[in-house]
Amino acid sequence: MADEAQAASESPSPALPSWVPVGDDQPNDDTAANQPVTRQASPSVSPAPATPPPAIHPTQPTANIQRPATTHPAVPPPPANPMPPPVPTRPAQYAPGPPPGFPQHAQRPPAIDNLASMTRPSLRQRWRGMPGFGRRGHANQVSIHEQLLARVNQPIRGDYRIAVLSLKGGVGKTTTTVGLGATFATLRGDRVIAVDANPDLGTLAQRVPLQTNSTVRDLIADTTIQRYSDVRAHTSQAPNRLEVLASERDPAAAESFSEEEYRQVMAILRRYYNIILTDCGTGLSHSAMRGVLDLAHSIILVTSPALDGARSADATLDWLQAHGYGHLVSNAVLVISSSRAGSSRIDPDQLAQHFLTKCRAVHELPYDEHLAEGSIVDLDQVSRAARQALTELSATIADDMGRVS
Repeated sequence: MADEAQAASESPSPALPSWVPVGDDQPNDDTAANQPVTRQASPSVSPAPATPPPAIHPTQPTANIQRPATTHPAVPPPPANPMPPPVPTRPAQYAPGPPPGFPQHAQRPPAIDNLASMTRPSLRQRWRGMPGFGRRGHANQVSIHEQLLARVNQPIRGDYRIAVLSLKGGVGKTTTTVGLGATFATLRGDRVIAVDANPDLGTLAQRVPLQTNSTVRDLIADTTIQRYSDVRAHTSQAPNRLEVLASERDPAAAESFSEEEYRQVMAILRRYYNIILTDCGTGLSHSAMRGVLDLAHSIILVTSPALDGARSADATLDWLQAHGYGHLVSNAVLVISSSRAGSSRIDPDQLAQHFLTKCRAVHELPYDEHLAEGSIVDLDQVSRAARQALTELSATIADDMGRVS
C-alpha cells in the first residue's frame, strides 16, 4: 500500500485546458466599426514556475480535490457612447502642390487627355470630410466659418479688379461672376460692382432686378458724373447690394466696344467702387480684352468638369502666358463649375492636380438648382454647399487684396 500511495503522489494530474479571453485583441461588435484597435507590446516577463498539483490520498475522493483558481485578465467594458474615428478632411480649396490623396513625389500632373479614364469618388466619400458631417465638428464648423469671414473682410487699399474668363460658353462663367459678387457684397461693407464686357449679348444684367436701361456706353457718355449717386443712376442693384453695369444689347454696337472705352469705364468705376468684377466674353482677341487683362489684378478661369472644358482652360492659360500675362496666370484661380446635375467621370482632384502647376488655387463650385435657372440670383435660395463654396472662393480672392496698393 505504501508503494501504491507513493506512486499515486508522484503521478502528475491531467493538464488543465488553457483559456484565451475573447476581447483582448479584438473590439466588440458594437464598437468594431467605430473604434480603432490599439495593440501594445507585452512586457518581457519570465514565466512563473509551475506549481505541482496537490497529491491525491488514496482514501480521498477525487471529486473533492480543489484545483487552484485560474485568474483571467479583466476585460474593459465598451465605452458608453462610441464615437467614430476622426476622418481626414477634404478641403474644397486646393492649396499649391499635390492635392490630398496623391503621392507627394509625383513628378508631373496627369495629362488632360488621361483624365477621362480616372474614377470619380462617390459622393459620400468626397463630402464626408466636410466640417459638420455627421455628429462631429459643429464647433469646428463655426470656427472655420469665422476664419473665412475674417479673410473675406480683409481691407483693400483703393480698388481691386477681377476678370472672369472662359473660352467655352455654358460652363458657368456668368453664374460665378454673380455668385462671387453677391457674396462679396453680402459679407463686406464696401461697394461691389460687376461689369458685363461680353460683346455677344451678355446676360449679366438678367441675373439682378432691372432698374435701368443704361449700359456701359451711357455711362461713358454721361458728362455730369460728380458723385456716386450719378454712377448709381446707370446701374441695377440686387437686394444683396451687388450692382451690375449692363453691356450693349445691340450685337453690332457691342462688338465695337473697344479697349479705350473699357478703360474709360474703369476710370469712372475705380473712384466709387472697391471691388470690380468683369464678366468677359468667350474670345481673347476682341478689342476690349486687352484692356481687361491690362487692368486686372487677378483672373478667375471657369471650366466644367469635362474634357472639352479642361482643354479650353488649359489653352487659355497657355495663351496668356505666351502674350505677356504670366503674372496673371501664376495668380489665377481656377473654378470647376458643375453647371449640370449629375457627376462627371473625371475626378476633380486629378483635374486640380494638373492646373495647380500653373494657377494659385483651384475651387469646385457644386451644382445648384437655383443658380442653374439663369434668372435673378437670390443667395437665400442657394444650397448650403454652393454658398460654402462661394464663401471659400471669396476668401481665396481676398487673400490677394492686401498686396495691392
